[in-house]
Amino acid sequence: MVDNHPSYVVFSLSVMGFLEEITEKALGGAGIGWREAEELVRLGEEGIFQVLPHAERVRRHFKGDEVSLCSIVNAKSGLCGEDCTFCAQSVRYNTGAPTYPMLPAERIVETALEATRWRAREFSIVTSGTKVAKREDVEILERALKLMKERAGLERCASLGILDKETLRRLKEAGLESYHHNLETSRSFFPRVCTTHDYEEDVQTVRVAKELGFYVCSGGIFGLGEGWQDRIELAMTLKELGVDSVPINFLNPRPGTPLEDANYLTPRECLLTIALYRFILPDRSIIVCGGREANLRDLQCLIFAAGANGMMIGNYLTTRGRPPEEDLKMLEDLGLKPGR
Repeated sequence: MVDNHPSYVVFSLSVMGFLEEITEKALGGAGIGWREAEELVRLGEEGIFQVLPHAERVRRHFKGDEVSLCSIVNAKSGLCGEDCTFCAQSVRYNTGAPTYPMLPAERIVETALEATRWRAREFSIVTSGTKVAKREDVEILERALKLMKERAGLERCASLGILDKETLRRLKEAGLESYHHNLETSRSFFPRVCTTHDYEEDVQTVRVAKELGFYVCSGGIFGLGEGWQDRIELAMTLKELGVDSVPINFLNPRPGTPLEDANYLTPRECLLTIALYRFILPDRSIIVCGGREANLRDLQCLIFAAGANGMMIGNYLTTRGRPPEEDLKMLEDLGLKPGR
C-alpha cells in the first residue's frame, strides 16, 4: 500500500510539481529548456500517463480542438541516390519499392481533390531524390500548383529535397504556400543515418524556405537507434530555426534497408516523444505522420492527449495508411474535428 511507502508519495508529489512547473512554462509560450527536457524523459514510459493530461492542456491552450489533417502524393518514386538507412526508395537497397518519373500535373491534382473528401487541410507533393533538378519536372510542378490553386481548396505544400532559392521562388510564384523538409534526426546522430550529403545542407534549405516566407514543416523520424539526447537536440534545432510545423514519423522498418530488423520503439515511448516536442515547442503544430499504425497500434488515439494537433491521413510514400474513414471516426469519438 502507498501508506507503507512514504518515499513513493514524495516521488509522486515531486513529479506532479515538476509537471506543473513545465506546463506553466510551456503555457507561457517559451517552452522548456534542455535540462527540463532531460528530466521529463527520465520519467520514462512508466510516467507517460502522468504526463498526458499536462501535454494535452498545452495542446488545447494553443491549438484547441481542431486537428490539422494533411495528405500527400508520391509524385516521383524511387531511384534516389542518397543512402538514408531507413528509406525504401534508395537505389542502394533492394526493397521492391515502386519507381516512376514525375506524375503528370493532372494526376497530382486528382489526388489532391481526393484528399478534400477526407477533409484534409493541406496537400503535399513529395518527390524522391536529393532535389528536383530537371527543368521539365519543375514545369510540371508549376502547372500542378496552379491547377490546385484553381480547383482544390487546400493549402499547397511540397517536399522536393534540397532546393535552391531560385527554384523555391519560382514555385512560390506558381502557388506553393508551404515547404516541407525534414532534418530526420539530430546533427550528432545524422552521420549514422546518411553519408551522401551534409546535415548543414538540410538546415540551410529550411533557412532559405523561411527567408522566402514559406510556412515551413520540418521534423524527423524516430526509432533509427537514436537516444533521447538526439531527440532533444533535434527539437532544439527546430526551435532555433523557427519552423512552423513539426512532422513526427516513427520508423516502420522496410525489408531490404539496413534498418529492416529495427524494433526500437514502444507505443508509450512514441507518446512520450510527442509530449516532449509539445513541451519544447508549445505553440507549433505537431503532426504525427508515417509509422503511426505500426508503432502506436491500439494507442493511436492518445497522440492528441500527448500533444499532437494533427496527423497525416491516407497513404504514405511506399506504405498504406489506415482507411481515412477510420481516422475521421476516431476524431469524432474523441470530440475533435478536422481543422479548416
